[in-house]
Amino acid sequence: MYNMLLSIRKYKKAECITFKSTKGKYGGLSNMAPGYPVYIHGVYIRTVEALYQALRFPNNPQIQRQIINYSSPISAKAFARTQIDKTRNDWDKQRFKIMKFCLELKYFYNKKQFSETLLSTLSYPIVEYTDKDKVWGATDEGDYYSGTNALGRLLMELRDNVVKDRFELTLPQIDGFVFLEKEINYDSISFSSNNLI
Repeated sequence: MYNMLLSIRKYKKAECITFKSTKGKYGGLSNMAPGYPVYIHGVYIRTVEALYQALRFPNNPQIQRQIINYSSPISAKAFARTQIDKTRNDWDKQRFKIMKFCLELKYFYNKKQFSETLLSTLSYPIVEYTDKDKVWGATDEGDYYSGTNALGRLLMELRDNVVKDRFELTLPQIDGFVFLEKEINYDSISFSSNNLI
């Protein structure tokens, strides 16, 4: 599936749901959206963008801590880019699996709120509209959006699992899946309904 994500797709503008920022009806689909915190090892992480960026650096807990301490996901991402030379060696191969996990965690901890936004897209294709990132999103090509749209496709997969009541939080099979010096496993995530937001 993850090699498939690199294929280019075209989406007719009149027949899809798009989001570009955290604003608007579908802003909650953005990884930058506030109000969707997640937790690993009981540690509060403001946004899935911060978690995703932190997971680039499994061998650098100090960088991970700095990333999640930023109050703004944009600042967290900007700081991560200054540390890009310390990114895990297999990042390009594993990043889609890691993003899938981050999105599932966003849903797991914010079921009611996130499912409302996700299900409001009905069965339309979901596209992250972007000016330049043709991997995670798609760019304007006249009557179409064109790109790999990996984020949109992962959101559609999640939506499908929610609609069919077959959602299951799954850990990616990745060596060195570490956050703040501890391996991420099911014990890292609270399954108590009292912790769901």
